[in-house]
Amino acid sequence: MTNVQGFTAVATIKDVVLLVGPEAAALAERLCASGYAPVEWTSGAEGRLLTGSELAPVAAILSGDQKERVRELRACFGAMPILIGVRDDNVAARESVLACGADDFWFTRSAPSDLLQRLRLHLSIQSRTELQPPVLQLADLRVDISCRQVRRGNRLLALTAREYALLVLLLEERGRVVSRDRILRDVWKDEQGSSSNVIEVYVRYLRQKLEDGGEPRLIHTIRGRGYCLNNGMPGPGIH
Repeated sequence: MTNVQGFTAVATIKDVVLLVGPEAAALAERLCASGYAPVEWTSGAEGRLLTGSELAPVAAILSGDQKERVRELRACFGAMPILIGVRDDNVAARESVLACGADDFWFTRSAPSDLLQRLRLHLSIQSRTELQPPVLQLADLRVDISCRQVRRGNRLLALTAREYALLVLLLEERGRVVSRDRILRDVWKDEQGSSSNVIEVYVRYLRQKLEDGGEPRLIHTIRGRGYCLNNGMPGPGIH
């Protein structure tokens, strides 16, 4: 495995993945075999050398005891996918992962193939959003696709990769109702085990961030149909 200072070993490989913590570091060999360039994140000062370079990471994989590093990673690399290891599949474990700002979890006691599948899913979501027009805007909400920057008025918002993908989808369809089925298909890629409940969780997180400065609501629930991003409450005839 290459540490952050060993750039030459990974310079020709496109997909750099940061590994944080011993459980994550143990995955380095399997990631290499799957075509990724694992780089161990040993300290924030060294890690920032990657920012803005051709070696900027596409994702980060964290051990279960490294949740406190999520904010540091977000500050350096924005909305890249961050996956945190959990031992048990239960609601409390999932909630703790989402609450700390990560995008997904991986089972530390399962085969690495589960992690690789989740990683491919998130990179697919990321590549889809990068194909959009350079700027999407509604009222004082502005998303610059080229740098994945989200602003509400003068506030810069820190979104997870999944929150970002959901917001971009709603912005693409602004003024129209987006069904839960469409959201699951386009944002979660029909991932096994996903449900409308997880959509509600992410909509709540997005609303909290979009309205943190006291701004009016933009994401509206259309009962029985889905969600609509609109400047003001949508009228009864909305499609």
